Amino acid sequence: MKISTKKLLFSALFLTSLNINLSFAQGGMWTPDMLPTQEKNMRDLGLKIPIEKIYSENKNSLNHTIALYGRGCSSELISPQGLLLTNHHCAYSDIQSLSTTDRNILTDGYWASNQSEELPVPGLTVRFIRKIEDVTKDITYGLNDTMDLNIREKRITNRIEKLEKSLSASSGYQVEIKAFYYGNEYKAIYVETFKDVRLVGTPPNGIGKFGADTDNWMWPRMTGDFALLRVYADANNKPADYHPNNKPYRSKNYLPISTKGVKENDFTMVYGFPFRTMQYISSYELGLIEDYLNPIRINSRHVRLGVLNKEMRKDPEIFLKYAAKQSSISNGYKKWQGELQGLAKNQVRKKKELQERNFTKWANQIRNDQYKILLPRISAQVQAAIPFLEKNEYLQETVLSIEIIQRAKWLQDIITTLENDPKKWEETKASIIKEAENFYKDYDLKTDKKVFEATIDFYFNKTDVEPIPALKSLKFNAGNSETMWSNYIYSSSVLKNKEQLLSFLNQANTTILKQAKTDPAYQVYNAAKEYQSNEVKPRLDIYNQQMAHLNRLYMKAQMEHNPENKAMFPDANQTMRITYGQVKAIDLQTSNQAVTTLEDLIPRHNSEIEEFNIPSKLRALYQVEDYGRWKRNGTVPINFIATNHTSGGNSGSAVLNGKGELIGLNFDRIWQGTMSDIHFDPNLSRNISVDILYVLFIIEKYGDAGWLLKEMELRK
Repeated sequence: MKISTKKLLFSALFLTSLNINLSFAQGGMWTPDMLPTQEKNMRDLGLKIPIEKIYSENKNSLNHTIALYGRGCSSELISPQGLLLTNHHCAYSDIQSLSTTDRNILTDGYWASNQSEELPVPGLTVRFIRKIEDVTKDITYGLNDTMDLNIREKRITNRIEKLEKSLSASSGYQVEIKAFYYGNEYKAIYVETFKDVRLVGTPPNGIGKFGADTDNWMWPRMTGDFALLRVYADANNKPADYHPNNKPYRSKNYLPISTKGVKENDFTMVYGFPFRTMQYISSYELGLIEDYLNPIRINSRHVRLGVLNKEMRKDPEIFLKYAAKQSSISNGYKKWQGELQGLAKNQVRKKKELQERNFTKWANQIRNDQYKILLPRISAQVQAAIPFLEKNEYLQETVLSIEIIQRAKWLQDIITTLENDPKKWEETKASIIKEAENFYKDYDLKTDKKVFEATIDFYFNKTDVEPIPALKSLKFNAGNSETMWSNYIYSSSVLKNKEQLLSFLNQANTTILKQAKTDPAYQVYNAAKEYQSNEVKPRLDIYNQQMAHLNRLYMKAQMEHNPENKAMFPDANQTMRITYGQVKAIDLQTSNQAVTTLEDLIPRHNSEIEEFNIPSKLRALYQVEDYGRWKRNGTVPINFIATNHTSGGNSGSAVLNGKGELIGLNFDRIWQGTMSDIHFDPNLSRNISVDILYVLFIIEKYGDAGWLLKEMELRK
């Protein structure tokens, strides 16, 4: 029996009825230049420092301490010697890459006893924002809303490329120009990127990932989700590739640390790089998310996680190989469930529909023909795209999520090179070999085969879309059985292990080309990719272009139709943002506390369940109450919640008090409020942070790395 995308594989949770009036709470992810519009609210809640201290181009403001960690997290400098703080889960794949069965840093943790023991992390970068400049006029001059979209896009793209190049050359920084308000504004971001970053300390999984999937997106939490790294620079204190002679980056700006502790109603401010929000989308796009995209993702990942969780529990080696991958899959899987629950609980679609009715009345009153037809045009585009979006999402979350099928891109690269540019063969070959070294280190053929069988069964038999013809043919030719098909692929593909791949690459070019085209994993990959390229992409390209145009107009119209004349923050786009609120409890079925402590953590120890297995040393510290200077109210605080509007990308963000001192490290949201990417409700939305006192306690008492505290500025 096929399962409709609208019928989810999880049980509905009943949320406690919340009748809380949080008139003080302020949603929003504010760009630094918008802070003057928020200054009064921030001061009323407890901000003490000048707005200019939060952001400015000079060297004395907080923005020079905040960094984009890797591709998608936030981090901050906490010492004048380049010491960097981020989340354990942000550094998880980096920690895993440095782990071996002989030195399992994920499981056991790692604490350098001096700078010479700090471990280089290949490929990791951190990026500091030195300046933000409005360049809207330089990008949008001479453009209008009725011109040909292709011509408009081409002009904008060319102007951005030229201006980025010009500003980069004149400033000495890397300059990126990003769109805000769906392309109604553009800003140049001046970036300084450091490429030599080294692991300094990380707690073991039993602290840094305590609760794992069970607790993810939940409150209360007791997780020490942090990791310490260090930024290195050349002799001139400038960014440089890794070199053993590089020195710790000497920063004039770093965050002082408050050791006072937090209490309910304290002012909090989160400074980081939220990835993406969609606060201003129409009810039609929201319906697409609620009725199609999220259910497809949830149902598909449920299948994959079922296999991975089972295999990881059985074998510690499989656990090590798949820990980071499983965590990434599970994170979205659980978040999307909470998002749907919150959207339904808040009746967000109905609220948007009401807003749209008011908008339509306004458009008719001002007799703006363009605005009058905006919403019908958006509706028509969404409805027409649903069949293509469904098929594409299923392919991405099922067939193209299987590891051996994903790796068939190598075979596509080989075919393309040998047929079109054979002179680049050695370059392509070397690139594949380098990638293969990393891939096969964390790959298990038997596990992937089980994922294939379960995922393919789901795609063919338990979804409400028709499988694409080319895949149906491949399955039929393999005996029309998922098991027979997988047996054929995983026994015959040159991708099944590193040795087979290397042997394949060392054959004659004509043999390689012929074998690549007939490889069974490549045939599956090619069938899916050709369908996407020929049947889906052309339609979705039109859809995306039209929606970009319509959403830009709708955003412009919403900014004009602003009855309360409120400042409207732009949606998150992985640029520097500040959000603020207060430490505030929430009355849930599971808790009504704002802060958790060791008293909450230790009773949850269960040595039989890996994610609740608290390290013996931490339990011993608790037994003798060896808390040192980090003891508050008879215990050590661990996590706290506040009313800050955060999103993905805010992981690792600095949580600051009114004096601009570090009080915590943002790492999550509560499940009931994950809808805040689309709709922020101060009654339900809470961000979750690691209390900085717990970070310091673990560093000093558990990690025996007190030498690190000597380079920090600790304030009472």
